[in-house]
Amino acid sequence: MKTSTDYPELPRKANRQIDHIPGDNGALPILGDTVEFLKDYHGLTNRKYKLYGPVFRNNALLQRNIALLGPEANEIVLKDSDKIFSSKKAWDPLLDKLFPNGLMLRDFEIHRFHRKVLQAAFKKESLQAYLETMNPRMHQGVIDFPKDIEFGFKDSIKSLLLNVAAQVFMGVEMGKEADKINKGFLHAMEASLAVVKLPIPGTTWYKGIKGRQALEQFIQKHITAKRATESSDFFSQFCHAKDEDGNELSDEAVRDHIIFLLFAAHDTTTSTLCSIIYAIAKNPEWQDILHSEYQQITSDDLQYDDLPKLEKTGLVMKEALRMYPPVPVIPRRTIKETEIMGYRIPANTGIGVSPLFTHYMEEWWTEPHKFDPERFSAERAEHKRHFYQWIPFGGGHHKCIGLNFAEMQVKLFLFHLLRNHTISVKPGYNMQFNVVPIVFPTDGLPIQINKRKA
Repeated sequence: MKTSTDYPELPRKANRQIDHIPGDNGALPILGDTVEFLKDYHGLTNRKYKLYGPVFRNNALLQRNIALLGPEANEIVLKDSDKIFSSKKAWDPLLDKLFPNGLMLRDFEIHRFHRKVLQAAFKKESLQAYLETMNPRMHQGVIDFPKDIEFGFKDSIKSLLLNVAAQVFMGVEMGKEADKINKGFLHAMEASLAVVKLPIPGTTWYKGIKGRQALEQFIQKHITAKRATESSDFFSQFCHAKDEDGNELSDEAVRDHIIFLLFAAHDTTTSTLCSIIYAIAKNPEWQDILHSEYQQITSDDLQYDDLPKLEKTGLVMKEALRMYPPVPVIPRRTIKETEIMGYRIPANTGIGVSPLFTHYMEEWWTEPHKFDPERFSAERAEHKRHFYQWIPFGGGHHKCIGLNFAEMQVKLFLFHLLRNHTISVKPGYNMQFNVVPIVFPTDGLPIQINKRKA
């Protein structure tokens, strides 16, 4: 089995060869725009766009990169017809020690092989089985949420989704380890943007490495049992998967894929649901619209065949993902010289396309700062003006493999929550949130759930 991708030898000093690109080196010596990038990525990108246009160089996180903005750039980079842009080489500096060998950290043929293996987890029959598993858990999760008092939604939904993902993908109960594993994911994610990567106790990087170790230990102790017997959960299937030569994947490959799946299945969906809950709390008329939609479902559980009926829920999800895409910027690194939008881009140059920036471009969206789910309706279809203008799931070869699972999970949770309840935030409340590395409310998203009045 092929285990690595061969790249051409890349020049070490390529990043010094981009001075012909419009842009600057940032506000601070060495750090450049790192502080603004971490605190206000959207504002930084808008400011540079107004100064330099859709292609500019910048300096953040101790790296000089080129930003490529807009649907045209998104298509060139994400479609990658000529295999110029490496996902692995872009993500490695951020994730290699924290989420090694995840699907994003593989390219071309080896990526295609592992994606094909992972795809089995998201076939229709698998999704149907997941829905059966998740229905009672989501229902009970809503019951367990505090009622009639304010509480932090982010931590509550994150814990629920982690437990659901563990059951769905691993066939195990998280139990008392849930808090430890949640912290492991949190610390690993935070460490991805650590500027100083030294394992000094107390630092963000040290916590991230310890978080990764906790995740490895949790997965590793289940692998032997999963290899000994076969069951329907994906963890077991992956333990028994074979390549074209009949070889099973190594324990390390199984471990790394499961960790990445758990991360993707609960962190990005947590981000999405936080954005949705905030949006419909600020726009309560949409709670009534969704409630009416759920009244069409006669069963107490949501069936797989019911999912297409939840059209308005789909519109709400799309609009929340437009306004708050979980991953605001998608990095790549060139493995050979190319020309993009009239500029020569050397080999071994870091580049980034921005779902967040694209989703607010007035050239493509009507009143982009307004929460307006109907913009995705069949009648208006604003998102279809360009195939790469709405890209919360990325695109091309690396388009999110679990997007159908994510939509199913979101619809299921909202169905169980809004059939009998309403949600609210305090008057005048505006969610405080960080955009990078993943959109998350920094204030915990305080909400209140109340019984819906007849």
